[in-house]
Amino acid sequence: MKKFFSSSNLRFLLGFFLILFFIVIGFFIQDVLGYHVIALLLLLCVSILAMFLRIIPLLILAIISAISLNFFFITPRYTFRIYSAEDFLLFLVYFLIALVNAVLTNKIRNYEEKQQQEKEKTKIIQLYETLLNSLSHELRTPIATIVGSIDTIRDRSYKLPEADKEELLTEIQHASIRLNREVENLLNMSRLESGVIQPKLDWIDFNEVVYRTFREFEDASIQERLFFYPDKKNPPVKTDGGFLEIILKNLIHNAIKHNDASTNVIVSNMINEEDLIFKVSDNGKGFPTAAIDQVFQKFYKIENTTGGTGIGLSLVKGFVESLNGSISLKNNKTRGAEFTVKIPVIVSDIKS
Repeated sequence: MKKFFSSSNLRFLLGFFLILFFIVIGFFIQDVLGYHVIALLLLLCVSILAMFLRIIPLLILAIISAISLNFFFITPRYTFRIYSAEDFLLFLVYFLIALVNAVLTNKIRNYEEKQQQEKEKTKIIQLYETLLNSLSHELRTPIATIVGSIDTIRDRSYKLPEADKEELLTEIQHASIRLNREVENLLNMSRLESGVIQPKLDWIDFNEVVYRTFREFEDASIQERLFFYPDKKNPPVKTDGGFLEIILKNLIHNAIKHNDASTNVIVSNMINEEDLIFKVSDNGKGFPTAAIDQVFQKFYKIENTTGGTGIGLSLVKGFVESLNGSISLKNNKTRGAEFTVKIPVIVSDIKS
């Protein structure tokens, strides 16, 4: 049963009923317009179907339409005989045009599909090459740091001062966090695209989400540069707090990573009757104008920048859109950049 109602069979049935519809309409208007016009209408119907059907079902419907034209409209009606040479020529030309139209349209569509597949294949190869090139650095560097530090501690533990050991352990910790972040982003991107991750809506306090995200940056020098200006009303909202954390963490990390150590990051928000709107801005160097429209593309990296896989901002956009929201980027008038995220939410009447 499921096989019968497959996509191709349904399209064929719809095509059959479309031809049947034109035949019924033609039956009532043939005395007014004549069967020559009916032939053009049926030919138009076959041409439309050629855009959606494969060659075999299309040829079947073209033959059905030609036989129907002969049986219902060409005199003598309700027979398969044709007495007039003009009518026979009409039927023959209609039949040939319908068949040629079906074959040519199908060939054109197959060619376009093949070209599209080649473009997609090329694009996928380019994306994977970009990803592999990025990963070769982004994953190998922290791994090398971890392995090198551990080897140094193991081989020279009895000679190393405690301060040096502590420095090596800190390097291991930072490298582990970096490695975990890149792997986590890759997994989240894969899960998001496959539909495994779905938003789970619940009542949340956005302020708590922001502060919890800030605490994930364990480096004290980074936390000192994170500022939050919350909505004073601050009502609870219904959305996915986990998704918001991922969005905030990647936006903040992006600002910190691509600017110098004096850059501050500011999070601000407002909540209206149906939207949660928050901004993540910094006083860094901003984005090149040409890159603003491309930064959310997967694996896109700004020229002359080092580090990163180009996943973070595309991942942010993916999570924002999964919440039916939108994200935009602009450079500030003075300096730095500003991301604005707008997410539709259910707003509680209870103020926290």
